[in-house]
Amino acid sequence: MSILVLGGAGYIGSHMVDRLVEKGEEKVVVVDSLVTGHRAAVHPDAIFYQGDLADQDFMRNVFTENPDIDAVIHFAAYSLVAESMEKPLKYFDNNTAGMVKLLEVMNEFGVKYIVFSSTAATYGLPDEIPIKETTPQRPINPYGESKLMMETIMKWSDQAYGIKFVPLRYFNVAGAKPDGSIGEDHGPETHLLPIILQVAQGVREKIMIFGNDYNTPDGTNVRDYVHPFDLADAHLLAVKYLREGNPSTAFNLGSSTGFSNLQILEAARKVTGKEIPAELADRRPGDPDTLIASSDKAREVLGWKPQFDDIEKIIASAWAWHSSHPNGYDDRG
Repeated sequence: MSILVLGGAGYIGSHMVDRLVEKGEEKVVVVDSLVTGHRAAVHPDAIFYQGDLADQDFMRNVFTENPDIDAVIHFAAYSLVAESMEKPLKYFDNNTAGMVKLLEVMNEFGVKYIVFSSTAATYGLPDEIPIKETTPQRPINPYGESKLMMETIMKWSDQAYGIKFVPLRYFNVAGAKPDGSIGEDHGPETHLLPIILQVAQGVREKIMIFGNDYNTPDGTNVRDYVHPFDLADAHLLAVKYLREGNPSTAFNLGSSTGFSNLQILEAARKVTGKEIPAELADRRPGDPDTLIASSDKAREVLGWKPQFDDIEKIIASAWAWHSSHPNGYDDRG
């Protein structure tokens, strides 16, 4: 049996593919449109197809050429909260409609397992912290809404076609492969830690902190951070869980420890030894005050044990990538 990774040239997807190959998975198939992903990020031992998962003829070809695929790991979705507020239809088209197209082809080919990269953004402004899987899901932006709709579509596809699924809900992913060979490279970059590290490199003049009047200890957003290798391991455990015949269910993935934007800034200053100038700016639309996930269920049911549970260790791994690739994958030579 082999695994198909959708979005395997992206930030988290490339770490997933790297982990699968390094752990000896016999065959790893990758599909990525390269709209936001990077061909250079894909492990050379993986089988790569460039195309859109919503292109059903293209996907039929992938499954036809790789009949041993029994599980899909899905990272191929747009994921910028602010952009989703400006372009909601883009998100519902790519994320939600794309899931419908994918499930139709999976059903045609009898592929019955899918592990899906969902998000804590499905909870909106949560009733409780830390967030549990049972916390009501009330998204406050189109990104979170599109992911919740994808979860709902999978639920009914399970009931109708027996396609078993695991949505993994996580929020801030940070860090890179510790040897600096693959990492985070978005254009434009919108995520806090890589922007902070670009300032440390001198690529940017300063970091903007969006809002200091949130209901948090220092007034800035609080999030928990998970390393992409720890996420990859959780996806692998979720595939194993489904292959063993277990029922569909969701898991939150998080460190269960929250760090404010200012705390991340201070930790980055410590790790890099750089001054990292910062300036306050207005809030961005659609940003909740605090998002911290309880990952007790993943730890108990899947046996998930994050290896990168120290924020300075996570930042140091990201710094290794940014130091060796100041222009991202354009430095690959």
